Amino acid sequence: MPKGPRGEKRPADAIGLAVMIGKIATGEIEDATDAKSAAAQLGSLGGKKRAENMTPERRVEIARKAAAKRWSK
Repeated sequence: MPKGPRGEKRPADAIGLAVMIGKIATGEIEDATDAKSAAAQLGSLGGKKRAENMTPERRVEIARKAAAKRWSK
């Protein structure tokens, strides 16, 4: 079976996939979705903490620099 974007196994054919989605929707089988990895969880916490510690002036400076880089192409 092919792997989905998060590594889950799904049927390759359209009919098999439709049957599996129907079974998940009716509760016959459980959808095996993994939670975020530890690195992803820590990364989102770090971003939030960085935003809290940053002054509004620094945020504006970073945004202007990013906009200049984006529009200079």
